[in-house]
Formats: sequence, C-alpha cells, structure tokens
Amino acid sequence: MPQAILNQILNQLQALEPSELQQLSQVLQAYLKNREASARRVAFNRALVESGLVRQIKNPTFEHRTPQHLIQVQGESVSQTIIGERR
Repeated sequence: MPQAILNQILNQLQALEPSELQQLSQVLQAYLKNREASARRVAFNRALVESGLVRQIKNPTFEHRTPQHLIQVQGESVSQTIIGERR
C-alpha cells in the first residue's frame, strides 16, 4: 500500500509549478528534520533507561486547563500592602 501512495505522489509532482515544488521541498525538509530530532530523542531516552540513570521517561501531558481569572482587590494593591508591612 505505501508504494502505491508513493507512486501517486510522484505522478502528481509533474503537475506542480516550480514555486509549488519549492514549497513542497521546504515542507519535506522541515518534516524530515523533525522526524530525525524525534528519533534522536527516542534513542537518548532509551539509552537513559537502559543505563539505569532513569527508570521511566514521562511524556508531558497537554491538558486543557481552565483559564485563570484575575480577582478584584478592595483597597490598596497587594504589593503595596507587602511593602508597607516590611517597613
């Protein structure tokens, strides 16, 4: 299946203009660079685990957090209160 997709892409390259080919080249280079960096990161993490320096590699979670809202304070600002108490 992947070979069929590659053949379709190669056939469609002939219809692209030079500027479109340049843009495609830039996108492919960025994709390959990211993929190489990812492969290096995986190899580094694997080496850390195998050497015993770490037990587990935790991946960051990208949770949607609720937005934080500012609260209104009556009187002088909190920073002014702190400065006044230090004197």
